[in-house]
Amino acid sequence: MTPSPAAPADLVITDCTALLHSGGDERIEFAEDASIVVRGGTIEAIGVGVELPDAVERIHARGQLAMPGLINCHTHAPMVALRGIAEDLPTEEWFNDVVWPIESNLTAVDVELGARLACAEMIRGGVTCFADHYFSMDTVAAVVEECGMRAHLGEAYFSSQGPQGRERSLEFALRHRGGADGRVTTALAPHAPYTVDDADLAATADLAREHGLPVHLHAAENRDQTDASLARHGLTPIEILARTGLLADDLDVLIAHGTGIVERDLPVLARTNGRTAVATAPRGYLRFAWPTTTPVRALREIGVPVGLATDGAASNSSLDVWESMALTSLIQKSTEGDPRWLTSRQALHHASLQSARAVGLGERIGSLAPGRKADVILVDLTGPHTQPVHDLAATLVHSARSSDVRTTIVDGRVLMHDRELLTLDVPEIVRELAERLPALVDRSHGRRIQEYDPT
Repeated sequence: MTPSPAAPADLVITDCTALLHSGGDERIEFAEDASIVVRGGTIEAIGVGVELPDAVERIHARGQLAMPGLINCHTHAPMVALRGIAEDLPTEEWFNDVVWPIESNLTAVDVELGARLACAEMIRGGVTCFADHYFSMDTVAAVVEECGMRAHLGEAYFSSQGPQGRERSLEFALRHRGGADGRVTTALAPHAPYTVDDADLAATADLAREHGLPVHLHAAENRDQTDASLARHGLTPIEILARTGLLADDLDVLIAHGTGIVERDLPVLARTNGRTAVATAPRGYLRFAWPTTTPVRALREIGVPVGLATDGAASNSSLDVWESMALTSLIQKSTEGDPRWLTSRQALHHASLQSARAVGLGERIGSLAPGRKADVILVDLTGPHTQPVHDLAATLVHSARSSDVRTTIVDGRVLMHDRELLTLDVPEIVRELAERLPALVDRSHGRRIQEYDPT
C-alpha cells in the first residue's frame, strides 16, 4: 500500500542566511543557503539541506537574512498619536504640562487608532511582539488579534483611581490571557511606585500569585526618582518593590527603564533568581538628558534578563527597536568605557533571547529552531549601506536599518511581504486619526489624569 503524501507545509522560506543560536548565551552563528519549513504556526525544520515539502506559500529569500522577530519589551503603543507633541522638556514638565493633560482626553477610539498605527510601524520595522502598558487595553487586544502581531498586554492603573483601577487591571488580564489564538499574554500593570502606594503594590503581588500572572511596571526610571525615594522613605524604588512582595523568586516582574538602579539594588534583584527582568529604551533617556542609563552589564552579571524597548512614541518619537539595539550597544560602550562591551553578538542576543525572556516567552520565541513559534523577519542586506559584509553581526547591529526588513511573519502568518503591509491600512488609519487630533490634544480643560511627583 502506497503511503499517503504528507500534507503541504504552510510556508517554506528558501535560499536565505539564517541567524541561529547554537547554545551558550552569546553563541550566535549564521547558516548560508538555509531553508525554513513552517507548519501550524511553528518552525518544523530549519537549516542547510533541509528536505523541502510542498507548501501553500513559498518565499525565495536570496540576499536576505532570516532572524527572530524583534520584541519591543516596553511601550505604550497608542501614544504614537502624541509623537512630537512634547519636545525638549524635562521629565516633570513633559508629564504634568503636556502628556497627562492630553491623556485625560483619551477615548477608546483614540486608543484604537493609535494602536493600529503603532502596530503598522512595528510590523514594518520587524517587530513581531510588543509589551504594552496603557489604558483601554481591551481595544489594544482587539487590534492585536486583527493585525496578527503577538503582544504582552497590561491595563495600567494608579492608586488615585481607587481599588477599581487595580480591579480593572486584573479583570483585563484574566479576560484576555491566551487570546488571539495564544498570541496575547497578559500582566497586572501598576504604573510605578511613585503613583501606586505600598498597599496597592502588595495587593498586586498577592493577586499575581493567586492568579499566576506576571507584573509589568515602571520603577527606578531615573536617578532623580531613586534619590527622591531614598530621601523620603529611606529605600530605593527597587527596595520598595521588594518590601511589598513584588520582587521574589515566585513572581515574574518586568521593570521598565531602571536607569536609577544603584549598587544596593543589585543583591535585591539577584535574589529573584532571574524572575525579574528589565526593559531598556535608550533613546528616551538621551532625550530627557538623564545622567545614567540602564546598567546592562551589572544586571547581566546577576542573571537579570535585559530586553530592548522603545517606550512610547511621545517620549521616543519612534517604535524602532532596531535603533534601540544599536543605541544600547553604543551607550554601553561609552558608559562602561570599554569598546568590547556590548559586542554586536551580545546586542543581537539582547534583541532576541534576552527580550523573549523579559516578556516571559523565552521558551516560545526569540530564536529560530524546530518547535519555536514561527516569528521570523527577512532582512535585505544587498543595499549599499550594508555592503561589503566583513562581520555579519556588526552589519546587522550597526549598518542595517528597520527599513531593510522586507518580510515580517508572526505565528507563520505573513503580515508584511516585500514591504507591503497585508493586515493594516495605514492611509485610512492616518485619515481617521487626523480627524480625532484636535479634540485629543486640547489642554484647555486644565485636567490631568495624574500628577508627576516622584517623591
